[in-house]
Amino acid sequence: MPSILNENQTYTFSNFFELRLDAIDLANYFGYQFRRTPLSLPQYSGTLDRFPQLEEDLFDIIPRLVRMNEQSKREALIFPVIKTAARYANALIRIEQPIKINHQLQGSLDYLLSTDNLNQLVVIEAKQGDIDYGFTQLLSELIALDQWERSPTQEQQPQLIGAVTIGELWRFGILDRAKKQISEDVIGYRVPSDLETLLRLLIQALL
Repeated sequence: MPSILNENQTYTFSNFFELRLDAIDLANYFGYQFRRTPLSLPQYSGTLDRFPQLEEDLFDIIPRLVRMNEQSKREALIFPVIKTAARYANALIRIEQPIKINHQLQGSLDYLLSTDNLNQLVVIEAKQGDIDYGFTQLLSELIALDQWERSPTQEQQPQLIGAVTIGELWRFGILDRAKKQISEDVIGYRVPSDLETLLRLLIQALL
């Protein structure tokens, strides 16, 4: 069976989105298993005093957006959610974080959230559209984080959590580092209708 990638060619994370590779094929190429399944992700149970304002802002801005490219989605729909989650979790936000493992696993992470300077990592990939191939890109970023020298050890963080979003829709994924298995959630979370659940999931992922 021919390889899905040229071993001598250089790739970035975004190339895997552009090549429209299936997630299972890319996972297998890098030596990981892949499955799509409902994920039972824990949710933050504390009070969300900032939620009403966030919800009001998103309900107000969404009808006003005439045309949305990837950058406008990040600014109007995605970053406000990330910023709010980071405040509750007292997390740091790295934007366009560069990572290089080798010539086939490298690029910039749209958002890398962490506590205590690169502890309890959560990666978020923002796309303008096509969330399915966006997950393929997220998968490559999770694999890179699993191998990154600055990541927490497997004992410190047994699972790496990520999400891909097109602004109006979010989808989560988990990399089980011991099993080398990536699970894509079959459940998606819509903004603004599922906003509170989404926010609670993001906060808990950082705690």
